[in-house]
This record gives sequence, structure tokens and C-alpha cells, in this order.
Amino acid sequence: MMAAAAPAAARQDGQGAPAAAAMRGERQAEPPGVASGARLRLRWELQRSVAEAAPGRTQGRFILTNNDSQPLPPGGWSLYFNSMDSLATGELAGRLVLEQVAGGLWRLRPAPGFAGLAAGRTLEIPYLHNQVMIKLAHAPVGPYLVYDAAPDTAVAITDFQHLPVTRPEQLDRRSAPGHALVTPADTYRRNQRAGLLPAAAVPPVLPTPLQLQPGGGTLALSGQPAVTAPAALATEAALARSLFPASLPPAGGPALRLSVGSVPGQSSPEAYRLAIAAGSGIDIVGNSAAGVAHGLQTLRELLPLPGAAAPALPELTIVDAPRFGYRGFMLDVSRNFHGKETVFRWLDLMARFKLNKFHFHLTEDEGWRLEIAGLPELTSIGAVRGHSAKPGVRLQPAYGSGPDPKDAGGSGFYSRADYIEILRYAAARHIEVIPEIEMPGHARAAVQAMEARYHRLKAAGGRDAAKYLLKDFADRSVYKSPQMYNDHVMDPGLESTYTFIEHVVAEVVKLHRAAGVPLRTIYMGGDEVPDGAWERSPASQARMRKAGLESTVDLWDDFYERVDRILRKHGLFTSGWEEIAARKTLLDGKPKLVPNPRFTRHGFTAYVWNNTTGAEDLAYRLANAGYDIVLAPVTKMYMDMAHNANPEEPGVNWGAYVELDDVYGFIPFDYLKNAPGGAGAGKDRLTDVGKRHVRGIQATLFTETVRDPALIDYLVMPRLVAVAERAWAPDPAWATGSDAARNEALYRTAWSGFVNALGQRVLPRLDLEGRGVAYRIAPPGLLVEGGRVLANHVLPGLALRYTSDGSAPTATSRVVAGPIAERGTIRVAAFDRNGRAGAVASVDNP
Repeated sequence: MMAAAAPAAARQDGQGAPAAAAMRGERQAEPPGVASGARLRLRWELQRSVAEAAPGRTQGRFILTNNDSQPLPPGGWSLYFNSMDSLATGELAGRLVLEQVAGGLWRLRPAPGFAGLAAGRTLEIPYLHNQVMIKLAHAPVGPYLVYDAAPDTAVAITDFQHLPVTRPEQLDRRSAPGHALVTPADTYRRNQRAGLLPAAAVPPVLPTPLQLQPGGGTLALSGQPAVTAPAALATEAALARSLFPASLPPAGGPALRLSVGSVPGQSSPEAYRLAIAAGSGIDIVGNSAAGVAHGLQTLRELLPLPGAAAPALPELTIVDAPRFGYRGFMLDVSRNFHGKETVFRWLDLMARFKLNKFHFHLTEDEGWRLEIAGLPELTSIGAVRGHSAKPGVRLQPAYGSGPDPKDAGGSGFYSRADYIEILRYAAARHIEVIPEIEMPGHARAAVQAMEARYHRLKAAGGRDAAKYLLKDFADRSVYKSPQMYNDHVMDPGLESTYTFIEHVVAEVVKLHRAAGVPLRTIYMGGDEVPDGAWERSPASQARMRKAGLESTVDLWDDFYERVDRILRKHGLFTSGWEEIAARKTLLDGKPKLVPNPRFTRHGFTAYVWNNTTGAEDLAYRLANAGYDIVLAPVTKMYMDMAHNANPEEPGVNWGAYVELDDVYGFIPFDYLKNAPGGAGAGKDRLTDVGKRHVRGIQATLFTETVRDPALIDYLVMPRLVAVAERAWAPDPAWATGSDAARNEALYRTAWSGFVNALGQRVLPRLDLEGRGVAYRIAPPGLLVEGGRVLANHVLPGLALRYTSDGSAPTATSRVVAGPIAERGTIRVAAFDRNGRAGAVASVDNP
């Protein structure tokens, strides 16, 4: 697994004690008389965002302090770490060498002439990133120390921190346009598009229902409701009972009747009608059980916030149905693992906001997370990350998972029982689970696991050792993925590749059958196979000759033709990233993706993320060509994108910065309409036929930088509510008009209603229910004007508190009730209903 093995003299064979201990995940003692990795102190600092000697690159440095009583010796050790960025390798100042191990794993080691590091001394180690660094999410993570004399002993350097980025030279971004810092004044001006609305003017339900007819009175909640429902709606009846406050008397409440019937004028199976009347109680009728469940989620929204003195419901009638049948959320559990309790939590939140498709990203280069019967190496090796000097033991550390194979983010998988439990949990909430098995790229975990299986069986004399092999050992192809791997692609020339795919598909089908949950599709990847793959693989070249294929582009088509046949044999259709519906070509010497005519009648569904420069209209071109598509554009729907360019703001930025209003402003059928800088000029628009091929939209969360479940909350909420709004509700008036000034006025009104609903009702309800959702509380906007500090927030209704002595505001600090007249350093933060503080904004008011 790790390309960086110890010197030959220090290695142990597979029977040796250190190697056996490494297989068990045990730690061996570090060599005596040298500094322990546990006693090293490491700091990382961004020195210059644009290095003077190397424009377009970033100079960083490690600051290594030896807090041990023993020296770090002149040789015989390596300091490993992860970095998502490409680094400039070679000899560094001070006689150290920086090397790439594989992908995003790097190591520093001493070169001849290194003096060592005595006890109590500090060493500065400058080096270069090969691009301008904007986000601290790209800084090195997960450092650990290994001595050559004990190659299987890896000790994490736990005293490790990133130093803050505050100095002008650290923030100089002249070679990275479009990455300006966001100031408190910028935020204030952006927030001015919405003000605090009176409670009566706040929209009562999100996502916005199709039809809402208000009544004239209220229905008092004097006790728990009397729920009546047929046996087929037992799950929905249980949900109904759970909605009402436990503080209500056990009896005496209104009638709550649930039924499946016909919703007038609505053909969607998810449609519902909700009627609340003071005289008769509450009726919810759905075209299906899913419709009834959606009606109950709307009822939840209408209930008074927990703790209301005299709880009551407004009289009204709602007839509602979704705009799109596909309303999705993708969670990546491969790059960093997240257990089933986290999955359950997000399924609950999806149901709350009427999302119905859970795209389960289960496999990647850095982890295979689903137990597959008959292929134990997929999880015993492919689901475990950690240090090992011996190949074939486990995957290498990635994304800061460190050397310990028991690290919860790096290692872990769902047993078959876990997966069945997840399927049933989702089905009870009317959410379809779409499992993803990534291929042929992004498959390093599977490739290496099946290689380990091959070596194990071959050594034991097994006749079918190569049955599931995914790599051609004679392949000399030269390529590099965006994640910097050159050994991560399944070989389409090997019959064993298709044997593997057939086995995995059959086992996933069995799991769904065991759960009693239908399976309609498996997401079969297709993402980011780098140019150069397969070109020097004898197996692939032989397949091309046999099938009469001219290029590896044709080999790609051949691969997905066979993958599709495997799925069809099980009654499934093929889903995947946009590449499964596209073909690589050149236009004016530049690479371009065009619709692939080969698969338009195969029933593929392509999820289109790429709306970056040059591919702004790719989704529309694919839909117009006849492909079913799901819109998942990186500039609007990628929840792992940071909200802004400020270094401390979590998330990545390779595709865009995505604020809440960027998501809210997405127009599915005309998203180029409000594209900045005229980016939509000359691009294809959706035809009427193309519109019929848009199945829906999806929010996407990749987890390269997300090890803590609380960070999922921060990145996804409340942006996910804006996704739900766009997926469920029809286009708002501001999205369809031709008068730009009128559209802007309509937008401001609608946006104000949306953020007031979030700030006054939706998010406070989560707080008061004790759901523990650590949603993002954005920093306030601050503007110094006329000697006073003006403050506002993107979510009107959240409490703002401030200090004037430079200290951080707390839940007991003074409330912002108007312009702040105090002098000094004014610091302001917003707080949720439980007293949790958001990011602090600060200005000087001299």
C-alpha cells in the first residue's frame, strides 16, 4: 500500500514480528536513544500566498521543535503528512528532502549532511506548494514520525497546529483573481437585501407549497391528537404522534386523520392535501404513503415552536406536490468515514425537508465502505487506512487520518447488517438509497484490495487467484489523477474486472432483497479517469484489437456497454457521473466533452457537476441529446465548497465559493440566466425535449476535509434547505420574468421571506427540539458609519450580541438593539436559541 518502504536491511518479511504486529494494528516501541514522535511539537505556517521567487505558488513552512530529552538524529527517520496540494519535491534548505509517497501522502527525510535536532531546539523547514493556497483546508494534516530501525512503528505528532493567517504577505493574492477576502462591511451590504419581518409576514412552510389557502381562525392544541390511520400507514401514524409536544395532556387534542386517496389535480405519487379546521381537526390525504409523510412534515412546520404558551395551529388548506421527482443529497463516506448514526441523522433531515434520494458514495480511492460477501479484502484492506512498511496490509493514510488503523475517519465500513438497517431506515422515510460503486477511476481501494487477494491466494496455490484482479501487472501507462494517483484505475481489458463488477452488483442486489427494499439503479461512477490510463496496458490493447476499437475513448464506451449489460441482467438501469453520457473530443485543439450518441437509448441517468468555464451548458447539452440528467452543479450544489475565500472558512474552493444565496438563486431550467459576467452568452439552453429529461437536482458533499460530523452540519445546513426549496417548489416569479428590475425586486421580497423563515422558525425549531444540528451561524455584517457600528445578519431573527473591549461575545453579552455607539474594538456574533455562538466579526470604532 505505501510506496515508501524502509531500507531493505530494516524490513521484515510477512512472518516477522513487526509485520505481523502491523497487520494487527499494534504499535511497537520506538528505537531507544532518539526523540519520540509523541514529544515533537510541529507548527505549520503559510508564509507567502504568492512566493516572490515562484509566482503562482505558495511558500509554507514547518516549525519543528524537539521537546524530548533525546535528539532527533541526523538520519534514519521520515516525517509523513498528507496534503491535497501538489508540492515541490527535492532537497530543501537545511539538508532535508521532500518526497511524494503516493497521491496526497508526502514525507520529509534527512539528506546526507543534516545535523539532527538536539533536545529543546527548533528547526524551520520552508517548502513550496505548486499553486496559490487560499484555504487552510489545503494545509498539511496528519503528521507522524517513523524510524527506519522500526519501520512499522508510526507515532502521530499530536502537538500539531496551523498558525493563523493574518499578515498582509500571507493574504497577497495578485496571481489568484476572484479570491478576494470578505470583510464585515461586505457581509453587511450583502445582508441588506433582507430585513427582519414581523412573524405574521414570515412564510409558514419551507419548502414552499404549491397552493396554500389560509382560513380565518385557529385550532387550539389542548392535548395530544387522536390519530386515526389505516394499518398501511402505521409508520406515518407513529410520525404524526411524535410531532406534538410531550408537554401536552395525553388526551383531548384534535382529531388527526391520515389516509391514502386522490389529491385533486395532482398526479405525483408524492402529492398531498392538508386541511386544518377548528371544527373538524386535521386531515392529511396523500396520493401515496409518501405523500402523507410529506403532509406530516408540513404539519410539523406549522406547529408553534416548542415552549409556546398557548399552542395552536392556523386554519388553512394546502394542496402540494413536488416539482421534481428527484430531490437528492449525496454523502461521501469513503474519503472520510462516517458511521450509520450519522447517516440516520441525515436521513431524518432529508425527510424533514422532503428530499427523497440518498446518493450513498460508498467507494473511493481512499476507502471501500461496504461489506461484500466473498471478497473480505475489500473491507479488511480497502476499508482500513494507516501506516505500514509492507505493501498489501492496508491503505495509506489520507486526508489526515494518520498512522493508526483504528482512526475512525480513515477506517471503517458498513457491515451487511448495517447496510440493511440503513436501507430500512431510509425506506420508512420514503427515501430511496442509491449506492455508488465508483469505477473505473477513483477505485484505488478496490484495486489494491483485489491485488492483495491475488497475492494471498497465489501464495497459497489457489487456482482462481486472478479471478477478481483489477490491474494488469504489465501496465506501464503514465497518468495522474486530480488526487495525484497513478495506480487507481480498473483495467477494462481484464475479464476479471467484469467478474468483480458482476459479483459486487449481485451482492448489492441481495442486500436490498434481504432488506425488502427495491433497488432500481446502482451508481456506477465514471468520474475523472485521467488521460493516459490504459494506453500502455497489454490487456487493454488486446481488448481494443479484439473489439476493433481505435482508441481508449472507444475502450471507455466498450467498458460501459458491458457494465450496463451487467446491471440490466439484474433489472437495473445505469446511473453515473456526467462522463457516462459524454465523449471526450477536441475543439480548436482544446479538450471538450460532447454528448455521446452511443448510449442515448440505454436509459442512463447522468449526474452533471461540471458547469465550470467552458462547460457551463454541458448539462443542458446532454439533456437535449436525450439523456436523463440530475443537476448537481459545483458552483451551486456542492456543499463541500467553502462559503467564501477567507482562509479560516471551512471547505474547499477548487470549483467555486457557494453562499446560501447562491444556492437559493439557482434556476434549474435556466441557470445561465443569472450567470455573472455574461458567462451564458453563446451557450445552449434547454429545449422542450431537454426539459423532460431533467429528473431533478442534488446537493453533494465530498468529505476530504470533513472528519467531524459537526462539520457536515456546518457545511450542509442551512444550504440544504435552499436545495430543497429549489427541488420542490415551482420557479418563483423572479426566475421567469424578462424585466430585470422587476425580477430584482421580486427576488428581494422572496429572499427576505426565505431567510426570515430560516432565522425565525426553521432553525430555532431544530434548536428547541434538541436535534443538536450544528448548522452554520454566519458571521454578522458590520459597517462603521458616522461613528456608530451597524450590525445585521443573513438570518434575521438570530440574536446578535457584542462586546467593545475586544473579547469574544458570549451568550450573556449585550444584545445588539440598534447602532452600537461604544468606541473600541467591537466584536459581534450571532447566537442560536441554545446559546451557541457563530463566527465572530470585528471592527474598530475609534
